[in-house]
Amino acid sequence: MPTGSSSTTRRRLASAWISTVISLSLVLLLVGMGSLLLVNARAVSDYFKENLQVSVLMKDYVDEEEASAYEKEISALPGIRSTRFISREEGMQEMSELLGRDFLDVFESAPVPVSIDVNLEAAYVSADSLDVIKEKLSQSPLVDEVVYQTSLVDALNQNLGKISLGLAVLVLLLLFISVVLISNTVRLDLFSRRFSIHTMHLVGATCGFIRAPFVGRAAVQGLFSALVAILMLLGVMFFLKGEFAALFGIFSLENLLIVMGIMVVCGVGICAISTFFMVTRMVGYNRDIVYAY
Repeated sequence: MPTGSSSTTRRRLASAWISTVISLSLVLLLVGMGSLLLVNARAVSDYFKENLQVSVLMKDYVDEEEASAYEKEISALPGIRSTRFISREEGMQEMSELLGRDFLDVFESAPVPVSIDVNLEAAYVSADSLDVIKEKLSQSPLVDEVVYQTSLVDALNQNLGKISLGLAVLVLLLLFISVVLISNTVRLDLFSRRFSIHTMHLVGATCGFIRAPFVGRAAVQGLFSALVAILMLLGVMFFLKGEFAALFGIFSLENLLIVMGIMVVCGVGICAISTFFMVTRMVGYNRDIVYAY
């Protein structure tokens, strides 16, 4: 009978430990996902800025050889990340895909000029810098027009700042929620052990002696939960990478390690600190409070 009772107790403790780890892991996964977006906010911002295109439309009499030579001049300018030469045939093909072949049939000659698509470095994607670049490119006698979406540039710069602020608020909110949820989970786990804590206190054990094993156990539990959450985060990233391969390419290993560190610190720190204060409080419980629940 005692053996069966001991086995049942161990199963209950193991079940409680596993359920606690699962709960903590899910909370830490949310913290990790928010932190991943926050620490990579600058990289995401640069990604969108560097994919904004400036179209340099050449004059009708400019042939492809002259335009190709001018492309090399443009690529040497400061702030230019990459250039792409677009011939008349490529331009007409893109326009036909966009507007339909019937639309082009109304023109006697090719309406699409030779052009050069220019991508700028992220630091140069601002209204002032774009105006300077546009003015410099327009000075060439080969260039007919320099086109880019001014409203898109303004919206991009304004919204990326708001998004970064929103992500910071989201991460802080997730941290607050994680502290509350993890603290409640730890509190429920410790409360089931209140009789053991009370018994140890009755036989003369000091608060520090009682507290040490519980804090150590909580730290290990927090570390294990963080490792599980990290594996879950990597799984989510692997699943989403197929859909957003280009965007995931900007996530650096260094930032990913920072996020993993945040998850470990949150898991171990919150569990250990919550346990420290909860055990300290429970040691002070008298017999009536212990047996009242």
